[in-house]
Amino acid sequence: MTAAAQSIQTTAQRLVALDIDGTLIGLDRRIPPGTVAALDLVRAAGHHIVLATGRSLIGLGPIATRLGLVQGYAVCSNGAVTIRLDPTIPTGYAVVASKQFDPGPAIRRALEIAPNVRVAVEEIGWGWRVNAAFDPGHLNGPQKKVPLSDLVAAPASRVALHSPGIGHQRDTLSATGVTATPAGPDWLDLTAPGTSKAAALEAIRTRLDVPAERTVAVGDGINDLEMLGWAARSVAMGHAPAVVQAAADEVTGTIKQSGAVAVLHSLLPPDVDVGSLPPLAAQLATAVVAAHGAARIVRVWHGVGSGLSRCEVWTLREGVWVRHAPIPAGTGVTMRAIERAAREAGLTYPRGDEGRRRAHWRASVLPDGPAGFDLPLAPT
Repeated sequence: MTAAAQSIQTTAQRLVALDIDGTLIGLDRRIPPGTVAALDLVRAAGHHIVLATGRSLIGLGPIATRLGLVQGYAVCSNGAVTIRLDPTIPTGYAVVASKQFDPGPAIRRALEIAPNVRVAVEEIGWGWRVNAAFDPGHLNGPQKKVPLSDLVAAPASRVALHSPGIGHQRDTLSATGVTATPAGPDWLDLTAPGTSKAAALEAIRTRLDVPAERTVAVGDGINDLEMLGWAARSVAMGHAPAVVQAAADEVTGTIKQSGAVAVLHSLLPPDVDVGSLPPLAAQLATAVVAAHGAARIVRVWHGVGSGLSRCEVWTLREGVWVRHAPIPAGTGVTMRAIERAAREAGLTYPRGDEGRRRAHWRASVLPDGPAGFDLPLAPT
């Protein structure tokens, strides 16, 4: 292959925006059975998974890791912060966009309405500056108590207000020039004007060049309403408030019923029986069937020893090899294990006619990557 033919390009069929709390993780902080496996399969099918949460950046990271999502884009703080997850970066992420505003007018107005309101100003990637300590579990990350002058001294990406009934003051605080998003009657998030999960997701969609009609969103909260309106296919969780369910095209099961898993499975090729295959075989079959092009290869790069540092499926389109999807279960396994999984999945690959009939892997070197190996794959 020429250097031009080996240029890395990313294609995907859909952008799938997923809320976290109440959608991918329950109040008990447990991830419903089958969720991680379903996310891996959706990624193998070539879709972009984008987490879109009201959590702060410091609260998103550990959950993203538990979900196996360490690469790709994510939206935090109800759209105020957009990041790109990347395990090669020391922090594990890079901030792509941060919408900030002057928090002073809104904080002072909140204190006039509710003198005992607890105020927290987000410090991106660290925690919060607060006027009084929030109860454990209310905020992600550490808290530092500071005077009012420090809370209003600099632009902020997000301010959290907690007080009885403060959620009903949405219109009053919006009048100070902020976006006010309630999370129950006693909680209000403040962000810059025009901030929402939907606005941040639209910027990501444009960056990834995904057609608007190929967007999917799943959520369960009031802060998901604009995201559900943005998506071409919107799905509300079965336990979501009535107003959220009414805003969605579909309603799936509750978090206890693994409702998001059903939606994720609906994005997979219908003719692959993933339930009957081991994870690596299921992901290979999903990727090969979902990929479009005259040829398909599984591409691996060696890490330390005989392990693999990365495993992906690529496809040939108009004479150019294009990255189709990662194979999450292929990380850290051997090439022999990939061959075995391909056979389990009913895929064929070139190999010898005699003796041990070893697979015909071919050397592959990308201009900006390590040496690796390719193996052509095709359905039987």
